[in-house]
Amino acid sequence: MFVEKCIIEKLTEKFAPQVLIIENESHKHSSGRGAESHFKVILVSDYFELLRAVARHQAVYQTLSVELENGVHALALHLYTPNEWRERGENAPPSPNCVGVGQ
Repeated sequence: MFVEKCIIEKLTEKFAPQVLIIENESHKHSSGRGAESHFKVILVSDYFELLRAVARHQAVYQTLSVELENGVHALALHLYTPNEWRERGENAPPSPNCVGVGQ
């Protein structure tokens, strides 16, 4: 839970989100339960208003660079402005299953 807590703190500080949902999806991958290597991040912030998708992702990757260098293998990023989030019905797409897990 340590890594997840750091992710929450850093994203909250940098982006002042209206919505921040972090899901540890490590158990869906070869990492197994209790690992902190794969996360789904749903982040809604005014910060993204003038940024295209690539720039949004780059800003999050930069903010979480220490975590990405130290054990976080994957981030499924769903980054929206408040208006985009409302237009989506306040839903993010589901994550796909990892190939080879549970097969």
